[in-house]
Amino acid sequence: MSESTPNRPRTRSQQWFERAQKSLIEGVNSPSRGAAVYSPGPIFLERGHGSQVWDVDGNEYIDFMMSFGALIHGHAHPKLVSAVSQAMSDGSHFAAATPAEAEASERFCRMVPSAEVVRFANTGSEATMLALRLARAHTGRNKFLKFEGHYHGWYDPYLLNSHGHPAAELGTPENPARIPDSKGIPSSTFEDVVLAPWNDVRSLERIMRDHGDQLAAVITEPIMANMGCILPREGYLQRLRELTRDHGTLLILDEVVTGFRYAPGGCQEYYGITPDLSTFGKALGAGFPVGAVAGPRAILDRIRWSADMVLHYGTFNGHRLTMKVIAENLDLLSGKGAYSKLHATGDAAVAGLRDIFRKQGIKAVVQGFGPMFQIYFTERDAIHDYRDYCTYVDAQRYSRFVHLLLDRGIYMTPSNGLHWIISTAHTEADVETLLAAADEACRNLS
Repeated sequence: MSESTPNRPRTRSQQWFERAQKSLIEGVNSPSRGAAVYSPGPIFLERGHGSQVWDVDGNEYIDFMMSFGALIHGHAHPKLVSAVSQAMSDGSHFAAATPAEAEASERFCRMVPSAEVVRFANTGSEATMLALRLARAHTGRNKFLKFEGHYHGWYDPYLLNSHGHPAAELGTPENPARIPDSKGIPSSTFEDVVLAPWNDVRSLERIMRDHGDQLAAVITEPIMANMGCILPREGYLQRLRELTRDHGTLLILDEVVTGFRYAPGGCQEYYGITPDLSTFGKALGAGFPVGAVAGPRAILDRIRWSADMVLHYGTFNGHRLTMKVIAENLDLLSGKGAYSKLHATGDAAVAGLRDIFRKQGIKAVVQGFGPMFQIYFTERDAIHDYRDYCTYVDAQRYSRFVHLLLDRGIYMTPSNGLHWIISTAHTEADVETLLAAADEACRNLS
């Protein structure tokens, strides 16, 4: 590889981008795909197989974004392709009861330790909306606690302090500034939200002492995935579980990102936590849109039809095609070696990247392990929370680094708030290619 910018023309991507902007806002359907992240515009992808993708100009990349974690088995896994093809030939969707949804739910409940029952939705956002509605109905309380920097979908009450902001705008940990993530949300929407710093046991104990008896729920990511990959401090999740139980507050574990990624039962299995409710998406659908809420029958039975029910409708809930994919996906993940491979491949990438930054004399940390990690350009030894991220992380330098990798055949989002994803399709050779590209990118990084 030459240290000059490789010749990877993106003429057709630019043409498609110009065309798409005439009929789509920003030329995309989610800002994380557009020019707000990719400069000068997005790379238009055309096909994928295994760990690789190809853009409309014919450029080949190793994909470490994997649809933000949805593609747990990479692109076009033959068993998933076969499941879809067979299901499609008999009809894609009926909006009626099908054996497929029963088969998918049985596998789900076998794998997730806290799941007596499950209800499927269409997205992670829908799942977290339903979880909060269930918690309020079950406890008779309205308030809930969310943490700074955590993202639980684009439901109005969750959209506080989910984006990075200058440190001077954050307020104090004891009295955080409440910064809405979107226009169009009435301020009254947030009256029932208690906002708290994450990964700080003393702050958590104080807040639960002051508000715990009023809270329907505390919702948390087990690993803070919305600011890259920030691991919980030792004992933090366990203490959170104790405090919520003491106050009769439901613990909602948002595993939309982490579910079926770190262990068969997600992070709740990995960390030994039993939530009252948990939400899933992304890797559950292996590339198909899905959300899920799981927990004990005593709580989810409130969805059962009655005069006092928690309403949850959806024409596409339990979509037959998706349910067929989920059943096959969970069978693949239950097979021998799936998780050991995910962890070994990711750990090799993490160790190799750390070694490159050390040898190049670049101040950076690589956080996470196995199936998910993130790189932070920082003088700090670790990033522990939202405030660390906003204060100490050079997200612009990270974006420049990833754009250099894109030029060298590594597909990844330049957004530092997301994360590197390992799938079962990634190989040792893919990791070696990543490390060679990263080594070269470091030498060209300003």
